[in-house]
Amino acid sequence: MAARPDELCDVLIVGGSLVGLSAAAFLGAHGIEARVIEKHAGTSIHPRAGYFHIGTMEAYRRIGLEPAIRQASEAQFGPGGGINAVESLAGRELARHVDSINAGVEPYSPSRRFFMTQQSLEPLLHGRAAELGAKLAYRSELVGFGNYDDHVLAEVRNLETGDLRTIRAKYMIAADGNRSPVREALGIGMSGPGLLSDSITIYFKADCRPWLEGRQLGVIYVVNADQRGFFRFEAGGTRGFLAVNTLGDLSLPGAKDVAGDLSPERCIALVRSAVGVPDLEVEIEDVATWKATAECADAYRAGRVFLAGDAAHVVPPTGGFGGNTGVQDAANLAWKLAAVLKGEAGEALLDSYEAERRPVGQLTVEQAYARYIRRVVPEEIAPDTPEMRDELTMEIGQFYRSGAIPGGRSEREPACVHPDLTRGHPGARVPHAWLGNGRSTIDCAVNGFALIAGPAGKAWVEAAGGLPLEVAQLERDECGTGPEGALLARPDGFVAWRATDDAGASPETLERALKTALMSR
Repeated sequence: MAARPDELCDVLIVGGSLVGLSAAAFLGAHGIEARVIEKHAGTSIHPRAGYFHIGTMEAYRRIGLEPAIRQASEAQFGPGGGINAVESLAGRELARHVDSINAGVEPYSPSRRFFMTQQSLEPLLHGRAAELGAKLAYRSELVGFGNYDDHVLAEVRNLETGDLRTIRAKYMIAADGNRSPVREALGIGMSGPGLLSDSITIYFKADCRPWLEGRQLGVIYVVNADQRGFFRFEAGGTRGFLAVNTLGDLSLPGAKDVAGDLSPERCIALVRSAVGVPDLEVEIEDVATWKATAECADAYRAGRVFLAGDAAHVVPPTGGFGGNTGVQDAANLAWKLAAVLKGEAGEALLDSYEAERRPVGQLTVEQAYARYIRRVVPEEIAPDTPEMRDELTMEIGQFYRSGAIPGGRSEREPACVHPDLTRGHPGARVPHAWLGNGRSTIDCAVNGFALIAGPAGKAWVEAAGGLPLEVAQLERDECGTGPEGALLARPDGFVAWRATDDAGASPETLERALKTALMSR
């Protein structure tokens, strides 16, 4: 009997959840047909990740998903929302961490932060990825793979039929979660604070409207004698989930092993305690167990295999960094894979993925850990507990250093810096400014590289003629170029190169800058 021929694809994505679907959609937007395999029967059945950052919405904006996401988010949670801490929902407020998640955002982005359950977002991503050419196979499990010089050979089992097939891919993305079998097979270790608690999430129905009325809150931390965790409610206030990180008294044995007792009676008691109403009628819909962990992978790449999302970094949910950082991984990697596969970039460009994203992952692990200690278990604050960096710095302040960005972040600078300080600097995110046609600079480099010139940067505009660049000119000096300068924006919305005057304005200068950004000869 003849051997079954390998199925061929450019990029195989292992894992069809938030990050895997995002990667497939981003690749599709750049003309690469990805193949996604996912062992589960469909998209997420649990809310999970629910607080999404500005940079995440900007990435979805680039693939045309922003309107649909905004509509679904506002229907589910309403616009905005704050983050606070309480003894109980009906009891005393302990702290107001964020009054409104979008307060102060307008000068920095045309997009907005949003609350949305993962089970609602993933179908939108699935549909968009499919529209852009991705092939998605559920109930398909990676059995094993070979990582060779010029391809990856994956063996995949259909969990419905038991049939095996082989997929030969030029590259593979492991978006297979925090227990990533691909990472384990590659022998890549994890470093960081490690396990913080064995936690649970209780999905429930209960009429909490009397204690939510007039309070636009997206995340409600609960700190009392029984537990430490947080609520998230859907619009209407009759359904939500309670994530419990630890029991209330950390000195008690088993205080961090919340998952030790999952009985309905105990879960109902925890919900009642968190609401602050002892006789509240509660219906438990489901209970999920998970480990609050803070770790980053020691490498993001091995040969032709790349780690993304929870496979690359695992964080506790405080700050909402997990899913957001994974989406940004996918946005960074997708355009680079597409450029290499289309022959526009050198293979060395792919090394810049780890160089740029791993320092961000390490800092994100630190910051999620800092928020966990300071918000959930403050009695564990120690002299070496990291200080919390502000939200804008962590969300849109990523500052890259790699061979693809001459003059990027120095070794002494942190991987995230407030955007006011890095405005237009190579390696930083392209600053938002409105153009004369009503578009944002954020929208310029959607399909490829873009040149954004200062208000008196006519020489750069003329130099870009005939080059594969979208060209835009600012009305005011708002992007760190100076009046006569210009910057080169990458397809992931980051600055690849900048000139602060027009002294060297020529097609040759821009060609060299573009080749460096693509690491092509």
